[in-house]
Amino acid sequence: MVDRLGVGIGWRAELDLSIARLPGVDWVEVVAENLHAPHLPESLLALRQRGMPVLPHAVSLSLGGAEPLDTHRVEHLAELARALDAPLASDHVCFVRAGGLDSGHLMPLPRTREALDVLVANVRLAQSIVDVPLALENIAAVLQWPENTLSEEQFLTELTERTGCLLIIDVANLYANARNVGTDPVAFLDGIPWERLAYVHMAGGVERDGVYHDTHAHPVLPEVLDLLAELRRRTDPPGVLLERDDDYPTDTELAAELAALRATVTV
Repeated sequence: MVDRLGVGIGWRAELDLSIARLPGVDWVEVVAENLHAPHLPESLLALRQRGMPVLPHAVSLSLGGAEPLDTHRVEHLAELARALDAPLASDHVCFVRAGGLDSGHLMPLPRTREALDVLVANVRLAQSIVDVPLALENIAAVLQWPENTLSEEQFLTELTERTGCLLIIDVANLYANARNVGTDPVAFLDGIPWERLAYVHMAGGVERDGVYHDTHAHPVLPEVLDLLAELRRRTDPPGVLLERDDDYPTDTELAAELAALRATVTV
């Protein structure tokens, strides 16, 4: 596990003033591709100067892609982690590019030995560039590959064993996958190597026409909080982060969501 972070929120330019005055924010996570180390926003630097940890979270490394890893993207993440004095950096267990095209979406990997070998090689290369521990997050899957031979928890466990990477467990993604592709979130929680946990993501979503959309633009559902409580029965997470990317609520609503997260993991 990493050092204790507490309860945090995803830093967005639209929330910069809110975050500075919200009670109960212990740390923030930033989208790495939205920032450049030489020109960090003043409001973010002010948080850092207050001693608040700022962790960079990438979305474009495509670590599971079969194409050669774009090391320029990894170097950008590494530079940002150094500028922020971040304790770790992160991305996702996914691919975003193939055949010269960018999907614009985090795509799930086939959970096969061959795909795992590619992911492991790319993660090891990324780790050789990034100066801090690298954590990888489970995603909300839009499909299941028919050739899957490993469960997601088996896939992630072997990934950590072969690379030493950490894990970010997105509880909202577990809920989305259970609703949309029929996975078992309790079996996932039972199979995860909790000693590799970096922190937890939480976010809201909405159901439309029988499909659950992980929007990051709605309040966290009670069912997702229940899953967080299920996770808490297995481990005391070092950190819990609220993600909000659109339709930003009032400070009072954000503070209430953060308080709900803290209450769920405080035993």
